[in-house]
Amino acid sequence: MDMLVVQGGRPLSGTVYVDGAKNAALPIMAACLAIEGSVSLGRVPDLVDVRTMTLLLSSLGVDVQASGENSVVIDASSAGSWVAEYDLVRRMRASICVLGPLLARFGKARVSLPGGCNIGHRPVDLHLKGLAALGADIQIVNGYIIAECNRLQGAELSLAGPFGSTVTGTCNVLMAACVAKGRTVIRSAAMEPEVVDLGQFLIAAGAEIRGLGTSVIEVDGVDGLHAAEYQIVPDRIEAATLAIAAAATRGSVLIPNAPVDDLHQVLEMLKAAGVDVDVSCAGLAIQTSKVLTSVDVVAQPYPGIPTDCQAQFMALLTTVKGRSSVRDTVFPDRFMHASELLRMGATIQRHSDMAEIEGGTKLTGANVMASDLRASAALVIAALAADGISCVRRIYHLDRGYAKLERKLSTLGAIIDRVSDNEPGRPHYLQHINQQNEMPTGRASPPRSDGSSSANDHR
Repeated sequence: MDMLVVQGGRPLSGTVYVDGAKNAALPIMAACLAIEGSVSLGRVPDLVDVRTMTLLLSSLGVDVQASGENSVVIDASSAGSWVAEYDLVRRMRASICVLGPLLARFGKARVSLPGGCNIGHRPVDLHLKGLAALGADIQIVNGYIIAECNRLQGAELSLAGPFGSTVTGTCNVLMAACVAKGRTVIRSAAMEPEVVDLGQFLIAAGAEIRGLGTSVIEVDGVDGLHAAEYQIVPDRIEAATLAIAAAATRGSVLIPNAPVDDLHQVLEMLKAAGVDVDVSCAGLAIQTSKVLTSVDVVAQPYPGIPTDCQAQFMALLTTVKGRSSVRDTVFPDRFMHASELLRMGATIQRHSDMAEIEGGTKLTGANVMASDLRASAALVIAALAADGISCVRRIYHLDRGYAKLERKLSTLGAIIDRVSDNEPGRPHYLQHINQQNEMPTGRASPPRSDGSSSANDHR
């Protein structure tokens, strides 16, 4: 198992590009199940979750082939299975997105209840409610969703939930509705850019959809979807993560392909904290030339600040003098990263769906452990801002949503290495480094097996 070793205290500086959006790529790949033809997708991020979706599609008989860097060709013409097994679906929640396309393609589907990050209760009842409104007969048996229908029928339905609209539920219903007979009206639809991107892909494949980006989506069913070529939108969460990392390290970073139109509330919050944010034809420029001020962050469904940015903002606010707060209205239990930030010297108190941060005390390097994907990113941000060395463990979570993040950060001047957590002597690595009064610049090296070190160890 790998971990990241981070030498903190260095401002990030330079230019970095973001990859395609994970949360758009996964449902778009799943949607190819409903297309009997070859689909060419560009800007597909090289992520663990994308590889998991590839394995899942392959298990259903879909041919998935790489066709150059960050491009894949998906042909579901020979797909024959309508059963998505537990061993694959348990690895990520987005696997549930095959339910709608399988039902549309075969008139039946057997999909294991999904797994994914441990960020609180995330039921699939709205998915099932929406598909049932289209005429599917649905049961849950032995941990599997079993759905059947003769032909899906258009209907009016609502996907409103106690914590807002469901993103993956909207995707599932949208994909199924494209080939349902008649018109479907989805009310309280998720408005997230990734849902819009899925809709634009389906339109490119022959679907008739109106209202993308609003809370009411209308779909006129068609007899079938055809082959298409499509470029996936850049990842707004990765862009936000890099922008927040630049602010936390008091750095200066340019992101030329940041989807700034999808980041309005994130950028406004950074401005409120005193970060210099400039949007131009060159891209998104983040600079911290003055003292930052405390702010109150509330994570909400789009167009609000994404819940997927909540943890990163918390890491930033630990570096800002004064009292700030972070509240999550989407996943109120998504605060497992707070206890790890405490290990680095942060002062955080949890109150129900809110955390209060007393910032300004310098973070210090520590051993920390990621609990989920975005918590991983928050801990990396905190490690970059801290004094000394940090070891961030369980970064398999990070790899689910960020493609080689350490390489991108290295190009911005970070001293960060991916190393094995199983190497003999590695558990004592942080202790060894902390015995040094100061860490010379350069990449960190592990202690020797005999406990000695060399003057060249830290070159």
